Amino acid sequence: MGSIPARTSTPADAPEHTRHVIDDPRLPAQIPAGQPLLQVVVDTEEEFDWHAPFNRASTTVSNIAAQHLGQAIFAPLGLRPTYVIDYPVAATPEAAATLAAFVHAGQALVGTHLHPWVTPPHSEAVTAFNSYAGNLPAELEYAKLATMTETIEAGFGIRPRIFKAGRYGLGPHTGASLRALGYSIDLSALPFTNLGADGGPDFRGWPAAPFWAGGVDDLFCIPMTRGFSGRLRGPRLYSAAMSKQGRRLRLPGLLARAGLCERATLTPEGVDFPAHKRLLRAMLEDGHRVFTLSYHSPSLVPGHTPYVRSIAERDAFLDHLRRLADFILGDLNARPTTPIELRALASTV
Repeated sequence: MGSIPARTSTPADAPEHTRHVIDDPRLPAQIPAGQPLLQVVVDTEEEFDWHAPFNRASTTVSNIAAQHLGQAIFAPLGLRPTYVIDYPVAATPEAAATLAAFVHAGQALVGTHLHPWVTPPHSEAVTAFNSYAGNLPAELEYAKLATMTETIEAGFGIRPRIFKAGRYGLGPHTGASLRALGYSIDLSALPFTNLGADGGPDFRGWPAAPFWAGGVDDLFCIPMTRGFSGRLRGPRLYSAAMSKQGRRLRLPGLLARAGLCERATLTPEGVDFPAHKRLLRAMLEDGHRVFTLSYHSPSLVPGHTPYVRSIAERDAFLDHLRRLADFILGDLNARPTTPIELRALASTV
């Protein structure tokens, strides 16, 4: 993010054209002392085959009618999820109306989620590299963001201030475009992760805690909750385990089973509840207080994501969501928050 150019890094397993990171000044955000804080972010998007090439024709959004299932868990707990919505959702009147009802009832927030391959203007080739919006020419990325912003404003009567890049696809011009369009919060960073294999950004040096991009009261960034548990937890050991030789020896799994180092993300998609408890307790012990629970909206309908293929799996997914929220707000004594509330807290310090 920001206007600082990308610089070159050289992970040995990345193709030459993807060897880059986003290099940005990062000023830690100071959150006042107190309870842990929990927000919910839903990547609210169309249904598509996760194992097939990207397709501009995959734009159905029938899963939006099922989002009340998540609301039934969150509302009684005082959690107001942020639905970051992409173009097929925003441009479908019935889907937008369903989500707008939650927002206008004070039970949710809306933000922008950019899947470039289904967002006009359509002037780029549909490729894995171009699925990261930050890889597009600056003018085209801006045009797609402007389309999203205007479409959400027309459908919700609210100009979005919150952004999360589809596929975490930030680029060297994203921050400037967001500022120009009035955004003040970004949720795109995926810490301790290199997406360079097919052209995505390298977040391995990025913090797990909220930070300011460009200075206090500029763009407020809240990374995904991804971190480590275990007696020897940390990015250095995990990075060594994820080397070509480490993966060949299956070191990541061996370290996790030995209780030495395990990386996990705060999502019910592909992570079990015991791993979440280990992650959250370790991150709290290490001083983290801001947590983001996230998932993809199509996971609330069987058959749309790899994580939920049947009614039984959907019911287990919802139960996992409920248990996670209860554990964080109950056992860990966290309180609900939203991206806008977090930014306001950080701005007062």
